[in-house]
Amino acid sequence: MAEKINLIYFSPTGNTKRTVEAMAEAAGGEPGEMDLTVLGEARRRFGKDDFVIFGMPVYGGRIPAAAKQRLENIEGENTPCLVVVTYGNRDYDDALLELSDLVKARGFVVKGAAAAVGRHTYGEIQVTRPDETDFTQDKAFAAAAFAKPQDAPEPAIPGAFPYRKGGQGGSFRPLTSSGCTKCGICVRGCPVHAIGADCSTISDACLSCFRCIRSCPVQAKNMDTKEYRKFADMFTKKLCVRKENQYFL
Repeated sequence: MAEKINLIYFSPTGNTKRTVEAMAEAAGGEPGEMDLTVLGEARRRFGKDDFVIFGMPVYGGRIPAAAKQRLENIEGENTPCLVVVTYGNRDYDDALLELSDLVKARGFVVKGAAAAVGRHTYGEIQVTRPDETDFTQDKAFAAAAFAKPQDAPEPAIPGAFPYRKGGQGGSFRPLTSSGCTKCGICVRGCPVHAIGADCSTISDACLSCFRCIRSCPVQAKNMDTKEYRKFADMFTKKLCVRKENQYFL
């Protein structure tokens, strides 16, 4: 077991953060955390005595392109790790394989992989997840991964290369109501700095992650359009059947 557990994650709405934090609990102690959601050019190198848990959301079957760029600043030295993706009950497609390939190219050794379900960004899909059952499973998986022998083979991870198209986010652009107090929380918290200083102008860099909607203290950010409501209703019905987490050791 490594002396130090480190979490590296991109988590606009918190699903991924909560999932990797649950996994870190299996090791005990206080993990180091590197939140790439709003982090810029920070660089970090990990050694053989570290253990890193990487966590990324799935956007259209891929990891977010913005997060992929930030991972280029992370390096390992045969550092053991777990790769984790979270998705909104549809599918994770090639995202888990992509994340595994990326970190291996950066000097990490994959000891385990997980695809965990969380609340979908759109609609009312699995709104209570990750839940306590998910967290219990996450901890059991991590404990088993931490206990693997050093020379154990890497897990077989689903996915295909070339990866499917994806990772750019959606096309929905949140609206801002007259109730906006211009507190700037949405501006400072946007993962790709897509929100203007006026707190309402949104550029095409927007990921449609809805972090601004979830974090607005006065609920001024919204997606209250006929087009979105129709799509969200359809998507909610389509993805109503609960999917379970998948773990690979």
